[in-house]
Amino acid sequence: MRRRCLLLSLGLLACNPGGRAEPRPSPTPDAAKASPMPSDPTPGDPTKPTPSGRSSNLKSDEEARIFPAIGHREGNTWEIRVHGWVYEPESDTGLRATAVDALRLALELPDEAPESDIFRARARAFLVDNESMKSLLVRIGGEEHELASTSWNGHTDTDVIVAAAAVRPDATGIVPIEVITRPNDPRRFGGVAFLLENSGVSVISDIDDTVKISEVRDKQKLLRNTFMHEFQPVAGMADAYRRWAAAGAAFHYVSASPWQLFDPIDGFFKAANFPPGSLHLKQFRWKDSSFFSLFQDPVAYKKPILAALLTRFPGRRFVLVGDSGEQDPEVYGIIYREFPDQVAAIYIRDVTAEPREAARYTAAFAEVPGDRWTLFTDPATLPAALPAGPAGAP
Repeated sequence: MRRRCLLLSLGLLACNPGGRAEPRPSPTPDAAKASPMPSDPTPGDPTKPTPSGRSSNLKSDEEARIFPAIGHREGNTWEIRVHGWVYEPESDTGLRATAVDALRLALELPDEAPESDIFRARARAFLVDNESMKSLLVRIGGEEHELASTSWNGHTDTDVIVAAAAVRPDATGIVPIEVITRPNDPRRFGGVAFLLENSGVSVISDIDDTVKISEVRDKQKLLRNTFMHEFQPVAGMADAYRRWAAAGAAFHYVSASPWQLFDPIDGFFKAANFPPGSLHLKQFRWKDSSFFSLFQDPVAYKKPILAALLTRFPGRRFVLVGDSGEQDPEVYGIIYREFPDQVAAIYIRDVTAEPREAARYTAAFAEVPGDRWTLFTDPATLPAALPAGPAGAP
């Protein structure tokens, strides 16, 4: 009964007058550093009048987030999928303690969790109010673009077409995306877009137990590693990825962790010196009742993300990196069978001590050539250079 009441109170705190019931995160005080910003060009001044005279309809107590985006070339334009988020940060009221305790219970954490600075910081992102029907006006290069109105959960996804001549990406293909705020509002919100050419090599990497120690197979360890401990990298993975990035590879990171954890995950990548890249996280719904449920059925979650990336960039070759703790081998095998000409290599970090000849791998990698997939335990054994295409291709 106590659990049910606390969860009800958390749900009520997460609701807005417009009926929104699913909370979304607010940025940390260091939000301006949350996304890798290019050194050139620098963002403009959002307080200056825009050519159109328009601006985003953000109130003074509402904030916005633009997540790392990906753009692909279409002739003389770039098509960029922009993911935005509008929310009102939680206020420090007497209800906050109740909400934090309800969140602790919902996440099945120990009683001492609220005493942890890490837990309190990460809990804050789950206690915001989402803002629907908000219109974000963004500047990309020299052009203004209005995103689709936010939905009930405060999110918006919009395909934006930008003239190639209007943007000046840096050496790594990054351009800034700025939210244009109202006149006299000095706040700055924004993110970046990674502009990828239609040819080249992309690395799609799992996060949990592939580059970050999560211990997904152990429920209690997963929850503590996620909410009560500093994130720890898998030794050697950042070095391997930096070698691949130096050779020109782009990166796409995929996790079943919720978007509320974007800031700590983004901070982890920076601190561990992983190459920047697009991030693909999962929506968290309180009706799922358990954070652990996010990690269930990874095939249903990851396959559409991977298929969308390969479909969007048919001329690129993809290297898939995961671990044996979940169903990465099964997902990657499915993707290979659907896109055999695009999947150049598959690397699986062994965390289950199953031999390569195990029935699981035989089934997962059916129809996948034996030289196309590799089990590894030491990232130092990963190749220094990535294949540019499937075996036998130039």
